[in-house]
Amino acid sequence: MYRNGFKRVLDFSLALGVCICASPLILALCIFLHFANKGAGIFFTQARPGKEGKIFRVIKFKTMTDERDANGQLLPDCERLTRVGRFVRKTSLDELPQLFNILKGDMAIVGPRPLLPEYLPLYSPEQARRHEVRPGVTGWAQTHGRNAISWKRKFELDVWYVDRISFWLDMKILMLTALKVLKSEGINSADNRGTEVTMPRFDGNN
Repeated sequence: MYRNGFKRVLDFSLALGVCICASPLILALCIFLHFANKGAGIFFTQARPGKEGKIFRVIKFKTMTDERDANGQLLPDCERLTRVGRFVRKTSLDELPQLFNILKGDMAIVGPRPLLPEYLPLYSPEQARRHEVRPGVTGWAQTHGRNAISWKRKFELDVWYVDRISFWLDMKILMLTALKVLKSEGINSADNRGTEVTMPRFDGNN
């Protein structure tokens, strides 16, 4: 009952409430990011696969500039990440616009994180089960390493969640997420050598 009905009602109600309460914060972030990003825009949107692999556009606050080198190539992430962007990412405030994805029904508050469409053919049949539910703003994998664990482990945790969805598990994940944000744990990838600030690309299981 929770998985097939009440979860969606709860997601919509919570997302709407947070949107209303956080509207002054969202407006302030829009103003700060407008200037910090040097004309690169406030929002970052990207196609992502949702439930059953259906493609939607995820919305996040943009935390980097679009600065390029002499050859027209984007500079490394760590050089484009602004001071404001670093704070927004560290506190996970860059995820706030995904509340609108929740209201639209593309996402849930809790679920496997939506990844890139080009990863779809690279999943094993077991890993592909992460798309049996709506993707989430936070999830079981995010509370157990976030970007600091391997892709294989991340997908194992995603499928573990799919098989055990419940109201109490979602509440536990939300509490663990709050603790992770306060401690700023797992934001960067484990093999970060100063050239990346996000998880490296998934290249398959071989």
